[in-house]
Amino acid sequence: MNKQKKKFRLFDAVLMAVVVVLVVESAAPAAAIGPSQFFWWIFLLILFFIPYGLISSELGTTYVGDGGLYDWVKQAFGRRWGGRLAWLYWLNYPLWMASLGVLFAEVAGQIFGVHFNTFWTIIIELAFVWTVVTLGNKPISESKWIMNLAAFAKIFTILSLGIMGIYFAATKGLANNFSGTNLLPKLNLSSLSNLSVIIFNFLGFEVVATMADDMDNPKKQIPQAIIYGGILIAFFYLLAAFGMGAAIPTDKLSASSGLIDSFVLMIGHMNWFVVIIGIMFLYILASEMVSWALGVNYVANYAAKDHALPAIFGKEDAKGMPVGTGYLNGIIASVLVVASPFIPNQNIFWAFFALNVVALLLSYTMMFPAFWKLRRDDAQRERPFKVPGGKFMINLMTWVPEVLLVATILLSILPLDGSASELANKIPILIGTILAVIVGEIVVRVAERQDDSSTKDEKVSQNSTHSANVSGKD
Repeated sequence: MNKQKKKFRLFDAVLMAVVVVLVVESAAPAAAIGPSQFFWWIFLLILFFIPYGLISSELGTTYVGDGGLYDWVKQAFGRRWGGRLAWLYWLNYPLWMASLGVLFAEVAGQIFGVHFNTFWTIIIELAFVWTVVTLGNKPISESKWIMNLAAFAKIFTILSLGIMGIYFAATKGLANNFSGTNLLPKLNLSSLSNLSVIIFNFLGFEVVATMADDMDNPKKQIPQAIIYGGILIAFFYLLAAFGMGAAIPTDKLSASSGLIDSFVLMIGHMNWFVVIIGIMFLYILASEMVSWALGVNYVANYAAKDHALPAIFGKEDAKGMPVGTGYLNGIIASVLVVASPFIPNQNIFWAFFALNVVALLLSYTMMFPAFWKLRRDDAQRERPFKVPGGKFMINLMTWVPEVLLVATILLSILPLDGSASELANKIPILIGTILAVIVGEIVVRVAERQDDSSTKDEKVSQNSTHSANVSGKD
């Protein structure tokens, strides 16, 4: 029985890290920063990605279980704060799924040279959403092949983009100027607003930690998966950034279709290789959502069982899979993709994607303080993997990423320069963020009331049983 259950090897964990963290479609919005993106990739790699990976390793091996981020924050700050985190962490997922549904239909039309009308666009998007929901409701042991294949598809796509970018630069010249001061950061509000996408591209290692129960030796495998996967991911992101920067001028780079556009510009539309890359890209979009479902659904389900989220999030099937959360994801994403064609003057992909980025980043603002507090208050607990360094280093590892997170969130939602274009882009995200926080607070309080009422019912039932027993004796 043990051998059948422990099917998630180190190799699978590394590939899952690549699938979950390496978000191919969001490399284009990051590349929109321009040549200075390389500075920001390296800057955030050192000051955010490395501390985040090390902290995820310590928390994931010290507090093992399906709760992941929720468990860590609950341990530090209590169930209500855990519920707030679980809400924001979950909410990003259906928003993201809706944005990728829109992107899926757009790229499918682009690579096959077909213009879908509104009806068929919605049908394709709904098919994407419910395929993801169905696959995401299956156990990891049954769907790990999806992640493994997706990892190879991502690696092949990005290697192809990087190699072609180098060839394109050598034979036809670079589309952007990568020399001297152009590589240095431009501290204007427009470019800084895109930094949230780079941080978003680094997130997801804790999803690997939630798979601990399916690993042979999670205390050893989780840190190894994060270290090996992190090295691969950093290399591939930088390679993708160069490939797109070599092919497309920054001011013409589409946030949604930039990656496919790069291949089209370098080797031509409807080229057989572009079609193959396009099909692989469509597969990547679906598999990415499946891999994140294995983390997000488990966390929301775990929180619901702990009465930090409403009971619907805790519904399970016969195999113990969190299908309540899965179907809720599908319903919300379906409503969004059906409504999207009727929203005027909006880049739908970016609108959904931007709000999902902010929701996810908000949930992570609780992780770093939780790590710091648990190190202080739960110091006696055995830590199989421990972030190296003394008190000063731990403070740096905690508060530098935290400040970067908060700063990028504010830059993403606040229209700081007051221009008409920025107001049009950011006001909907700001309103959406405020609504998400307010609704989340209501949801958490509803879950608490459900818990209180169920506790009262149990007490009434126990008292009735006790009274009946007493009467029987009399």
